[in-house]
Amino acid sequence: MCITKTTYRFSMTFILDTDRLYLRELQLSDAPFIIELLNSAGWLKYIGDRNVRTIEEAEVYLKNGPLKSYAELGYGLSLVALKSTNKSIGMCGLLKRDYLEYPDIGFAFLPEVMGNGYALEITLALKQFAEVHRQINKLCAIVQTDNDRSIKLLKKLGLTFTSKIKSPQTNEMLELYSNGV
Repeated sequence: MCITKTTYRFSMTFILDTDRLYLRELQLSDAPFIIELLNSAGWLKYIGDRNVRTIEEAEVYLKNGPLKSYAELGYGLSLVALKSTNKSIGMCGLLKRDYLEYPDIGFAFLPEVMGNGYALEITLALKQFAEVHRQINKLCAIVQTDNDRSIKLLKKLGLTFTSKIKSPQTNEMLELYSNGV
């Protein structure tokens, strides 16, 4: 898949856009979407239950997660939306986990938009953005061993299997992928 247009702009919340999507920083006003995404079947199966069921819990998640990451690192999980309708469809971004040496790329989408190439489109653009504008050349990703769709996407991003690691939060074995730089 070729991205024909990627524009980079710097503002308080806007990060980048592609032909069909834009990526912007999450805000407290995104709490209803966070509830929907964090309780979707794919999130619960492959990422885990974050016990976010109310607007207040979603706001705490945002404050202690993405918003804190923006303030401390200058990056974090961000909202993915369709340019044509402004509909929020997922999250994508860079995270810095204590137990990983390099920033890792993370993504999650609502079930009804999967299979349209959105995840590949935005992760390719984000990877390019990280390299060009943040000088982040070494990226990794963690994934459950049975998450075939995400593993396929990571390979399309140029990441290769590095090792198995144990998640400090859940004690489950995960696969670690990196771009080998």
